[in-house]
Amino acid sequence: MKQLKCYTILGIFFVLILGTLSHFLYDWSGNHAFVGLFTPVNESVWEHMKLVFFPMLLYSLIMIFKCRRTYPCITFALCWGIVLGTLLIPALYYAYTFILGKNSFILDIGIFILSVLIAFGLSYRLTLCCIRGIYMFLPCFLVCILFTCFMLFTCHPPAAQIFENPAALPPVRITRKHFCMNGSPHCNLYTALC
Repeated sequence: MKQLKCYTILGIFFVLILGTLSHFLYDWSGNHAFVGLFTPVNESVWEHMKLVFFPMLLYSLIMIFKCRRTYPCITFALCWGIVLGTLLIPALYYAYTFILGKNSFILDIGIFILSVLIAFGLSYRLTLCCIRGIYMFLPCFLVCILFTCFMLFTCHPPAAQIFENPAALPPVRITRKHFCMNGSPHCNLYTALC
């Protein structure tokens, strides 16, 4: 158990450091296409999911190689951690921007750190309470799907908000036309407030 705890703590620091560095690697590489497959190529939420996914996937492969005999459920557990940590990025981002109405650089960093901590915390717990079954392949399958999606959508992003650069989007401004459509009674409300 002490070995697992040590590897988990090292993994947290590894992913936080490599994830932070990978935010800049695409620019540092001179926009090299291969580097862009594994690191963010823009400021979209989708691309920022790579900050958790690829560093944790890399560290998980090392951890699985070192610990698989002692902890037979480590692959299953780390795959669930990768999936959860990666999906927490958009979930928490859209939750706080919905509440606040804007994004915050400090909160984005906090989400990254929290996602990594939760991902490794879940992996640690699932490794210790190893329950074998046919469902053990599900998280590995989900990691493969995410990997494929990252490869595909980096080159060909669909037309969806998660793939758009939030900084490039025009700010939403509530104007008179939002209230005064088709003689709406809300027009007087807007005039009174503004």
